[in-house]
Amino acid sequence: MTIFDVMSLICGLALFLYGMQLMSESLKKSAGNRLKVILGKMTASPVRGFLLGLGVTALIQSSSATSVMVVGFVNSGTMTLLQSIGVIMGANVGAAVTFWLTGLSGLGGEGAAVSAAIEWLKPSSWMPLLAITGMILMMISKRGKKRDIGAILLGFSILMVGMDLMGSSVSGLKTSPVFADLMTVFKNPILGLLIGTVITAVIQSSAASVGILQSLSTTGLISYATAIPIIMGQNIGTCITAMLSSVSANKNGKRAALIHLLFNVIGSFFWLLIFVLIEAFIDMPFLQGPIDMFGIAGVHTVFKLLSVLLMAPFYRGLEKLSMFLIRDKKDGAESAASKLDDRLMNTPSLAVARATEVTNEMAQLSVQALNLSIDMLTHYDAKVADEIRDLESKVDEYEDELGTYLVKASAYSMEEADSRQITLLLHMIGDFERISDHSVNIVESAEEMRDKKLEFSEEAKRELGVMIGATREIIALSEEAFLHTDIATATKVEPLEQVVDFLKEKIKFNHILRLQKSECTIEHGFVLSDLLTNFERVSDHCSNIAGCVIEISEHDALDMHRYLHDVKNGTKTFDELFRDYKEKYSLEK
Repeated sequence: MTIFDVMSLICGLALFLYGMQLMSESLKKSAGNRLKVILGKMTASPVRGFLLGLGVTALIQSSSATSVMVVGFVNSGTMTLLQSIGVIMGANVGAAVTFWLTGLSGLGGEGAAVSAAIEWLKPSSWMPLLAITGMILMMISKRGKKRDIGAILLGFSILMVGMDLMGSSVSGLKTSPVFADLMTVFKNPILGLLIGTVITAVIQSSAASVGILQSLSTTGLISYATAIPIIMGQNIGTCITAMLSSVSANKNGKRAALIHLLFNVIGSFFWLLIFVLIEAFIDMPFLQGPIDMFGIAGVHTVFKLLSVLLMAPFYRGLEKLSMFLIRDKKDGAESAASKLDDRLMNTPSLAVARATEVTNEMAQLSVQALNLSIDMLTHYDAKVADEIRDLESKVDEYEDELGTYLVKASAYSMEEADSRQITLLLHMIGDFERISDHSVNIVESAEEMRDKKLEFSEEAKRELGVMIGATREIIALSEEAFLHTDIATATKVEPLEQVVDFLKEKIKFNHILRLQKSECTIEHGFVLSDLLTNFERVSDHCSNIAGCVIEISEHDALDMHRYLHDVKNGTKTFDELFRDYKEKYSLEK
C-alpha cells in the first residue's frame, strides 16, 4: 500500500464523512416538522419509544444525532428519563440501516456469474444520475423542500463515492503479508473490541468507522471472527458523541447519555463473552470465512437486536442504575435556561417547538400573576404578594433566556413557518413580561391601600369592579388566542381593548366629579389612577399579542401598523363586538 493509496483512503473518508453530514443535516431539516409532531406524542410505552427511535434514526441516518437529540429533550424536560430508554434502544437498531446502504457499494463484482440486475444495483451504475439530479435541484432552489431533497441526493452520492474510493485504495492489501499478519493480531477479541471502540470514538461516527471496516472487507482478508469483536467495539465508541454533548446538561441529561453508554457497554461485553465461549467450544467453520460488506451490516443488525432483547426486560433497571451513578443534589427549582437546550438547534424545528412550549409556560405564569394581583385588591395576603413577585422574577428570567435562545436559533437555516414562529415569539415575550410587571404594580397599589388604610367609595368600587371584569376577560382571550393560535378569539381582543380605554377615561372623569362633591380624596385618586393605568396598559399588551397572532397567521408577516390601521377603519364585526362589550361593561347602574 503506497503513500498515494493512503492519501486516497483519507480522501475517501473525508468524502464519506461530508456526504453523511450533508445527507443527515438535509434529512433532519426536511423531516423537522414531522419529527416535531412525532416526538411531541411521546408516551411512557417503551415499545412505542423503541419504534420511534428506530424510525427517526433510519430517517435521519445518524444514531449519534438521535442520541444527542434525546439528551437535549431529557435535559429540557420534554422527555422523561424512562421514555428516553426505549428511544435509545431503537436508535441503536435504526443505525443499521446506514450500514445496509453503504453495503450497496459491495454489490456486483467480476465475472459472468454476476447478473445484469445485480450490476444495475451497483452505485457506479446509478449514482451519477442521483448526483446530477441533486445538483440541479440545489441550483434551481434557493430554499425549501426541493433544495433539501437535492442535498439529500447529492450527499448520498458523495457518501457512496467516498466508499468506492476507500475500497479501491485498500484493494492492494489483498496481497500484503503485513496486512494479513495484522489481521491475525486483531483476531484477539479484546484487541478487536478496543480497536473498534477507539477508532469510532476518535472519528465520532459509527457510520464512518463501519464504512472503513466495510472497505477493508473487500480485501477478503477479514473474517467473521475478526470483524465481530470490532463491530461490538464500534457500538461502544459511538457513545462518545452523546457523552460529550451531555457535559453541559443537567442531571437527567447526563443520565440519558449514560444510559446510552451502559446499554452498549453491557450488551457488547455480554455478547462478546458468549461469542468467545461459542468459538472455544463449538466448531463453526463460517467464522473463519471472509466477511463482506453485507455480512458486516448483517452482524451489526443481529448484534443490536440481541442487545435489545438482552436489555429490554431491564429497562427500568437502567434508569435506576443511571440515577444511582449520577445522584440528585438539592439544586433548587428548575430554571428557564434548563428548559431550553442548544442541542435541539441541530434540528431547528424542534428548537422552535421547544421555545414555543416554554413561551406558553411563560404566558401562563404571567396571566397567573395578574389574576392573583387583582384578587389582592379585595383580599390582601402577604404570602400571595411574595408569590406574585416570585412569578414576576421567573417571567423576567424566561424573557431573558427565551430572547437569547430565539436569536441564536434564528441564525440557523430553517423553514419559513419556523422563521415566522420565531418572529412571533420574540414579539410576544416582551408583552408577557410587561404584563407580569403590571401585576407587581397592582400589588404595590394594594399594599399602599392597606398601609394607608384607604378604602374606595361604594361607587368607585363598583366602577373598578367593571374595569376588573373587562381586564380579566381580555387577558383570558389573549392567552387563549396565543396558546391555541385561535384567530376567532384574537379578533375579540381589540374591540374589548377599546372598551377598556373608554372605561379608564370615564372612571377618571367620574372620580373628578366625586372629588368635587368631597365624596373622594386626592389620595384615593392617585391609587385609582395607578390601577386604571395598569389595567389599561395590560389591555394594550393584550392587543399586541392578539395582533401578532392575527398578522402571522393571516398574512405570514408581522405588520402591526397595517393591523391597527385596519382596526381603526372599523369593520362590521369589530363594530358589533365593540357595542356588545360596551354594553356588557357599562358603568350605568
